[in-house]
Amino acid sequence: MSNSNTDVEIELININKYFQDFVAVSNVNIQIKQGEFFSLLGPSGCGKTTTLRMIAGLETPTSGVILLEGKDVTNIPAYKRNVNTVFQDYAIFPHMTLYDNIYFPLKMKGISRKQADPKILRMLKIVSMEGLEKRFSSQISGGQRQRVALARALVNEPKALLLDEPLGALDFKLRVAMQTVLKDIQTKLGITFVYVTHDQTEAITMSDRIAVMRDGITQQIGSPDEIYNKPKTAFVASFIGEMNFLEGKVISSTNGEVKVKMDEYEVYCEKNDNNYNPGDDVLVCVRPEKVLINPDSKQVNEVKCKLIRVIFRGDDYEITTRLSGNELKSSVSVVEWGKKHSPGEVITMGWDISNSIVYPIEMKEKLLIMENK
Repeated sequence: MSNSNTDVEIELININKYFQDFVAVSNVNIQIKQGEFFSLLGPSGCGKTTTLRMIAGLETPTSGVILLEGKDVTNIPAYKRNVNTVFQDYAIFPHMTLYDNIYFPLKMKGISRKQADPKILRMLKIVSMEGLEKRFSSQISGGQRQRVALARALVNEPKALLLDEPLGALDFKLRVAMQTVLKDIQTKLGITFVYVTHDQTEAITMSDRIAVMRDGITQQIGSPDEIYNKPKTAFVASFIGEMNFLEGKVISSTNGEVKVKMDEYEVYCEKNDNNYNPGDDVLVCVRPEKVLINPDSKQVNEVKCKLIRVIFRGDDYEITTRLSGNELKSSVSVVEWGKKHSPGEVITMGWDISNSIVYPIEMKEKLLIMENK
């Protein structure tokens, strides 16, 4: 089987994976383009690592087809696929120098040190480790070990690099620094990266496109902008960034907008793929940073709320208000929060129709508010 779409590096077609009665991956269809940084994102147990392992050849699908460069590799063993994998546990050989660690995969291919030397030195330069090739893993930091693992995986010049939570063992500041390193390396080399993470900030920061997964199903595939600003499900909305979820009832639904009754207020939301009828219970969603406090100009949606909490977060304030049975939050920059308000005050909260999303109330069960997201 071959794929006529020549810029597609990896394609998963109707992929299912069962472990006895457990459905790990269900009917996944993904196309990953050449030179793309593509992330599989979701909570623990969503199927993202199993999906990556099937691309790598470390697991075999129960059904479905995997194409690499248009060729069916579904039942081809891992060592015959032109992809390499980097895990959270870097598996750097402690008894070898960094140079020999990077040389190892080339040595396994029968390439002499003399032939390999230019490639190894190039890789050391790309991962900013030149001059350290004679050191051992015990003599370098966690971030540097990660760079060596990358160099070793890339020295073979694979068509795709598969990364399974590679930054998970690093502390926060080093993780953030390594995100930039990874993206820079990927851009410089132009190699396809498939990246597994549960960290939505990591995925949004680095990815060209993201597949958000839950319970083995791809909930949405799109650019970081699409995933963040136009989430297709309430789960995606809750998993990516902060989101207000307000309950209401549909008054009317047209092609472009849905009018919702929320307490004594009527609010307007952009129409999405779901169908709504008058009287339907719904979730109205709006990002806190899109909610304006006492806006200078009239907003399409305006509600009066009681201020209940103000939390300083360094570069902004989280403002929490009460709207009958709902909490409505706003993120306000330190500069904007010039006029102080006290808990107990009634303030006006406003937002535009383009920033208001509506979902069926049934999706409330699928919300995931995670402490570590």
